[in-house]
Amino acid sequence: MRNTDHDTFAEPVNTGGGSTFNKLRLAHSSDSPSVGTDVLRQTTIAKSITMDGIGLHKGTLVRLVLAPADANTGIMFRRTDLDTTDRAITDIPARYDSVIDATMCTTIGNAAGTKVATIEHLMAAVSALQIDNLLIEVDAEEVPVMDGSSDAFMALLDQAGLTPLAEPRRYIRVLEPIALEDGLKKATLGPLDEGFRINIDIDFENPVIGKQELDVVVSPDSFKHEIASSRTFGFLKDVELLYSLGLAKGASLDNAVVLDGDEVMNEDGLRWPDEFVRHKVLDAVGDLALAGAPILGLFKASRTGHAFNNQVLHALFANPDSWEYVTCDEPIDAIADAPRMMVSAD
Repeated sequence: MRNTDHDTFAEPVNTGGGSTFNKLRLAHSSDSPSVGTDVLRQTTIAKSITMDGIGLHKGTLVRLVLAPADANTGIMFRRTDLDTTDRAITDIPARYDSVIDATMCTTIGNAAGTKVATIEHLMAAVSALQIDNLLIEVDAEEVPVMDGSSDAFMALLDQAGLTPLAEPRRYIRVLEPIALEDGLKKATLGPLDEGFRINIDIDFENPVIGKQELDVVVSPDSFKHEIASSRTFGFLKDVELLYSLGLAKGASLDNAVVLDGDEVMNEDGLRWPDEFVRHKVLDAVGDLALAGAPILGLFKASRTGHAFNNQVLHALFANPDSWEYVTCDEPIDAIADAPRMMVSAD
């Protein structure tokens, strides 16, 4: 389909404030030295928990196991269906530089050729709940799609519970705007000291979708109540193309919003009038979670998708002056009316 022209694209505002940070200007690595006793600590889940479901694109039954992980592990995917225990083969870190494909979903892989696809909905839930360390075991090439949203993953993680770890949590504070443009696709990741905010607009010729825009400060509460239940969507006319690409074999009205012209084919209709742009925000939360640490910044995008979201992270980390690691001594769940207190460690 062809998107119509869009009028303007505004650069983000650098929102200063009264907050100061514990600065950890480190190489982009997993090292995280202690910086004091008052900073926010990393988390993992309190117990292992299991989920079964169908893969959206391969259509196979998948078992997913979420397990606690040590501090500074990050989010690690592990293929359990392979005939080896060599971690260089089975394990893939959930990072922007592990992405090997972004056609219709985000796929990560390692040097051994092992891959896991459709990770974005799970990663969005993990990121929104501020889980820093997690082992994700999967016995197939794809994470189960469940209902096409993040709801099932949010419920699973809530059931597992969270537990604090000894090491400080690092945030990625954006210092200088990163802007990318490719035709009508535009995205900027700019400074925003006290939280992570996403503004996305979409424009489809389909009359059910049309032009939609959403601006949200991402927090556990806002994601759970405003974003998590929004489902992936597609068009009936594109089914044959997706099949030819080896995709959407597990797609159904149970796990996607399907449009046929101006008709929503799902019997219960939409969950939100603007469910389409809400899902684009969900995808962006999941894709940007591959930064490897929570972002303090404003992501503003127009007509972007998985590939463009990943390109923004590559552009950010390609410019060492555009970001830094910081720690914080109070939760950054939202842009608060009063400034959050952060203490310099320089």
